[in-house]
Amino acid sequence: MSTQHGTPQHSHRDRGLFRMKTVEQSILDTEEPEHTLKKSLTALDLTVFGVGVVIGTGIFVLTGKIAKEQAGPAVALAFVVAGVVCALAALCYAEFASTVPVAGSAYTFSYASLGELPAWIIGWDLILELALGCAVVAVGWSGYIRSLLDTAGWHLPGALAGTHEGHFGFDLLACILVLVLTGILVLGMKLSSRVTAVVVGVKVTVVLLVIIAGAFLISGANYEPFVPPSKPSAANVGLAAPLSELIFGFTPSTFGTMGIFTAAAVVFFAFIGFDIVATAAEETRNPQRDVPRGILGSLAICTILYVAVSIVVTGMEKYDRLSTDAPLADAFKDLGHPFFADVISFGAAVGLTSVCMILLLGQSRVFFAMSRDGLLPRVFSRAHPTYGTPYRSTIVLGVVVAVVSGFTSIDVLAELVNIGTLFAFVVVAVGVILLRRSRPDLPRSFRTPWVPVVPLLSVLASLWLMLNLPAETWVRFGIWMVAGFGVYFVYGRSHSRLGLRNRQAGED
Repeated sequence: MSTQHGTPQHSHRDRGLFRMKTVEQSILDTEEPEHTLKKSLTALDLTVFGVGVVIGTGIFVLTGKIAKEQAGPAVALAFVVAGVVCALAALCYAEFASTVPVAGSAYTFSYASLGELPAWIIGWDLILELALGCAVVAVGWSGYIRSLLDTAGWHLPGALAGTHEGHFGFDLLACILVLVLTGILVLGMKLSSRVTAVVVGVKVTVVLLVIIAGAFLISGANYEPFVPPSKPSAANVGLAAPLSELIFGFTPSTFGTMGIFTAAAVVFFAFIGFDIVATAAEETRNPQRDVPRGILGSLAICTILYVAVSIVVTGMEKYDRLSTDAPLADAFKDLGHPFFADVISFGAAVGLTSVCMILLLGQSRVFFAMSRDGLLPRVFSRAHPTYGTPYRSTIVLGVVVAVVSGFTSIDVLAELVNIGTLFAFVVVAVGVILLRRSRPDLPRSFRTPWVPVVPLLSVLASLWLMLNLPAETWVRFGIWMVAGFGVYFVYGRSHSRLGLRNRQAGED
């Protein structure tokens, strides 16, 4: 019944840049024979994907670094605050993914609630976010593997070890990793989920081993004071300063109560990735039930692990004596347990492979969805006849990311990933409110509680975190967005399948 009254009811809004693609049409498009993805995932697979992408090197590095520089032992509270902010966004994602179980995540949700141009903007944003994220992670993985190889006495030639210390080079290991993972993704989602399950199993085992071993080395005196006294933080200059500092003249403080919230803005980025679970909705057997479980389950598990590791690292060594490069590994070394430092390096290297693969997976699904809608060339939205995967978009993006990761330095890109994710959070939260108003008739197997309060809180929290990013990150983000507008007006708008349907029906 909703299909019958849904489409005509919204036809008067299907014009121009803000024409909307109905939820019913989005679901219908997934049934086209050449563009149908294979459904093989369960709630457990999705939870594993979520944990696989969120838990990376950050758990071994960020927990100690933020304790030393911003929050002291209260870093555990900062992770709780960040987890709550993510939970607000996760509740919005869960409603959308259960209502519109289609590949593309925030892009698809935006098309149904905000219109074509906003959907294009968020899709363009997600492609950048996930591609750069994958490149950054591949470079980080390469660094760990080179370190392990050096320990074994096998050294990679400098020209193949990446660009560092002013010397130009190609990062061969990062490039090979991305190409291998691309091959696994082409061969099917079930194989990808099995590989991810093994990798995540190893990674979580290492984390639990570190937590249990570290618990026996805790000294209660290291927790005093739990919330160190507040200090003003050094002000940044020019575009390196956070946007909030440039606009409001607000200088963040470290330590104290405000230090916990400043730290939360930083550790929030350790949680980024749970939203990728939503990109796999179309390949899930029972998406209405399992996608919300995967999103919220993975977020809960990751929050518990982050809090546990931060309690252990600040209990093992006084927060002001922690190192910033490898705080957890160095704490074990200082206490006479170098074996665990090697275990941590191994766990970090293994863990990053799953992060890299799931970022590639999410990116190819967004690209596939935009291609299926005609906003990018339709040739990329063919599903493989045997494996049921979007193999063309996966291969093209995999090769591009492999080349980028070969020539990338890691610092600048990480902040671009952050701003892209927060922008997606804002759009999804606004979309939940709008779709509740425009389509109250839609079946929603998961409903975000307390609408519009929860989505509005999610918007405010995400905007606040965006304002804490350096102004230069905003400039780079703006340049990418301007390029996106150019592609849309040159190609996407005239090739849009929704626009074509509307023109054929005499509506546009």
